[in-house]
Amino acid sequence: MRTLCASTLIGEFFVIGFAGLVAMKSDDLTAATVWTVCGIGMALSVLLCGVITRPGGVQLGWALQIALVLSGFVVPMMFILGLAFSGLWWASVHYGRKIDEAKARWAAQETTEAPA
Repeated sequence: MRTLCASTLIGEFFVIGFAGLVAMKSDDLTAATVWTVCGIGMALSVLLCGVITRPGGVQLGWALQIALVLSGFVVPMMFILGLAFSGLWWASVHYGRKIDEAKARWAAQETTEAPA
């Protein structure tokens, strides 16, 4: 699960950065505001890569997905990208857990079949 989720989070890191560049064109926002919010989002996406398997890591990832979708109120294209990354996040968590379960079964099977 860790590899799939981390890949999604690193992709989000770049999307958040590019969204910040687009948000800079808005007359309603200052550069400091844009880069403070984007910087927090980018830092969170990288930090989550390290804590994704710990308790609450997946929930923090979902919070980031919600924030990504809500950022569409500033950069409208982020509604689409946020939903796309939410789908990727779901798939990463869902299929990552299945892969982890299969690896655990295979490891258990190898230990029982190993000659003594």
